[in-house]
This record gives sequence, C-alpha cells and structure tokens, in this order.
Amino acid sequence: MSNGRTLAATRNTGPETTSVVKDFLALIKIGIVNSNLVTTFTGMWLAFQFTSRHFLQELDVILFTMLGAALIIGGSGAMNNFIDQDIDPIMKRTKARPTVTGRFKPNFVLTIALSFLIVGEILLFAASFAAGMWGLAGIFAYVVLYSMWSKRKHVSNTVVGSISGAIPPIIGFAAVEPALGPGALALFLIMFAWQPPHFYALAMKRTEEYRAAKIPMLPVVKGFKRTKYSMLFWILLLLPLPFLLPELGLGFLTLATALNVGWLILALKGFTTKDDMKWANRMFIYSLNHMTILFVSIIIFAVFS
Repeated sequence: MSNGRTLAATRNTGPETTSVVKDFLALIKIGIVNSNLVTTFTGMWLAFQFTSRHFLQELDVILFTMLGAALIIGGSGAMNNFIDQDIDPIMKRTKARPTVTGRFKPNFVLTIALSFLIVGEILLFAASFAAGMWGLAGIFAYVVLYSMWSKRKHVSNTVVGSISGAIPPIIGFAAVEPALGPGALALFLIMFAWQPPHFYALAMKRTEEYRAAKIPMLPVVKGFKRTKYSMLFWILLLLPLPFLLPELGLGFLTLATALNVGWLILALKGFTTKDDMKWANRMFIYSLNHMTILFVSIIIFAVFS
C-alpha cells in the first residue's frame, strides 16, 4: 500500500509542479519579459556595432545586462500584480492570475518582486553605471508613474506606460556605450510610438472589462472613433522614425517603411470597418509581428552596416 501511495504522489507531483511554474511565469509576466529582452538585446547589439567593439570580448556585459534586465522587468511585472490585486478579479483577462486565485500570497509576491528588482539592479550596475540608472528609471516609470498613478486616474495612462516600455533598448545600449547617441534615441522613440496603437487595440477588445474595473482607458472614456484617430496619429508619428537609423542602410529603411505603411493602411481601414472587434484584433496581431520583424531586422542589418 505504501508503494501505491508513493506512486500516486509521484504521479500528482508533475502536474502540480507544472502548475506552480506556470503561475510563477504568469506572476512575472514572462511574455512581457521576453519581448522586452528582444529590444534590450537590440539596443546592446546596435551599440556594439556603432562603437566597433566585439561582443565576444564582452560576454560578461551581455550576461549582466540580459539577466539584469530580465529580473527588473519580471520584478516590475510582479509588483504590478501586487498593486492590481483589487481590480484583477474583475477582468476576464486577469482573473486567472496567481494573485487572484490565491496560489501566491501577497507577502510572497512582494518579496519576489523586490528581490528580482534588487538583484536585477545589481547586475545592471555591474554592466555599467548608466545601465543601472536607466534600469531604475524604467522601474520608476512602470511601477510608480504607470501602475500606481496614471493607470487608474488618467486617460493618458497608455502613453505614460509607453515610457517604461521604451527604456529596455536604452538599458541595452547604455550597458555598452553609456554616452548613448542617436541610435539609442531612435530605438527609444520607435518603441515609444509603437506602444499606444498596440495597447489601444488590446483596450478596444477589452473595453467592457476595463469599464467594469473603472480603468480610464481611451476606448472607455472617449469611445472607439477617438481611439482610432489616436492609433492613426501614433502610426503616422512612427513612419519617419526608422530614418533616424540611416547607418543600417537602404534595405532596412525599405523594410521598416513597408511595415509602417502596412500598419497605416490597416489603421485607415478601421474607419470603414463593420466589425470593430475583428479589426482591433487584426491591429493587435499586426503590431506584434511589426515589432518582432522590425527589431530582428535591426539586429541583422546592423551586422552588415
């Protein structure tokens, strides 16, 4: 009988362990961590190329930067979950978070968040003082300016939140070249302009959830038509920004412009669509592909610049 119980316990451990890991990854918002690491690496890679330094000679900088950035982004995500415990149960998109289901207690979440942030900052400062300072700026922008202040009070919360989302490539660049430069500014502006239409599309899909949670997202406060005009504005603003990276060559500029024009055409279709939800979903998916292709292309074209 004891062997039977042991075998049963062994069988039950797998799914339980898997569930804990899955919840932990949800706690630190692993999807956001991964996407931001792409932009962090892009900034670092661009700095290596622009300063003619070889990355193989500075693998420690790469390790400190990538691991440090992952930890502060994950820690900030956990802190956001800690702050939003009262509204997450209201929204379908967030009601399965481990802070809502009770998988992780508030004190545990806060401990994990602070531990990640502290260790991540130590690693970023080990990469360079500038990378550490920009890491602190990113944490402050996301946790304080967005999560604690603007998210629940101002319709401009998405724009405010875009500040933190645009800082990871700056962290990567600063780890290699603390003085930064036009390339770092270009990456910051591209990421800053990309985020509002991306998150407005998501907000349109979740309008009623945000309304129930009393979060003043643009579609909730101003309606869909105004949201579409705002998305169009930010995409138009994005159009010239790749030209701030002329060092990457004509091929990159052509590809980036094609991506932006495609997004612009899709945005314009929003004013004649009969199905706002279907259109918003297409905008959201396009934005994800846009960012992935654009930043991977920056890495590739930088090698040949």
